[in-house]
Amino acid sequence: MAIELKKDVHERAVQSIERYFEQTQGERIGNMTAAALLDFFLKEIGPSLYNQGVADAQARLHERLQELDYEVHEDEFGYWNKASGKRESRG
Repeated sequence: MAIELKKDVHERAVQSIERYFEQTQGERIGNMTAAALLDFFLKEIGPSLYNQGVADAQARLHERLQELDYEVHEDEFGYWNKASGKRESRG
């Protein structure tokens, strides 16, 4: 699955890369160079980040599903236990 950014997000990311190079490396890179670098990162590193995000989401959902049984569990066939408990307390 190719990772694509929305146009406005892509533009902001390119601007951020240009700013990063200017402030940390002391050199200006052009818009096209920054866009090419971003595209490289999206193709080369993006899938790893995406897969990690999916794995993290799956792990969290699995945890929540494990908790679901405790949160919504109802004991079955409990009428007689409750009824016999009430009779014992009256006697």
